Amino acid sequence: MNIEKVFKELKESLLQVLGNQYGGFKNETKKDISDFLKNSEDKLKRWTKLLADAELSMDEYQWLVQSQKDLMTMKGLERAGISKISLGHFKNKIVRTIVDVIKGLVS
Repeated sequence: MNIEKVFKELKESLLQVLGNQYGGFKNETKKDISDFLKNSEDKLKRWTKLLADAELSMDEYQWLVQSQKDLMTMKGLERAGISKISLGHFKNKIVRTIVDVIKGLVS
């Protein structure tokens, strides 16, 4: 598995899915997603490789990704006036999207 290719596809999928929900905040969404992925890149790559090698279950992978929610600061969307509740939904959508994309790529 080419982890760089997987990570690139993950980023594109996140931007597409979340751009649909927050299309009016495309620049903010893009920066927030990029910042999160940059901060979590090493862990996500390591966990994805472990999942692909069957050393992690999908449930364990999802739990690990969920543990990264606090790194999602979403400063751009927050400055744009998005409510904390909406930001919470946004973060959950990021976790679901990561897990769904990776599940599709490694299964």
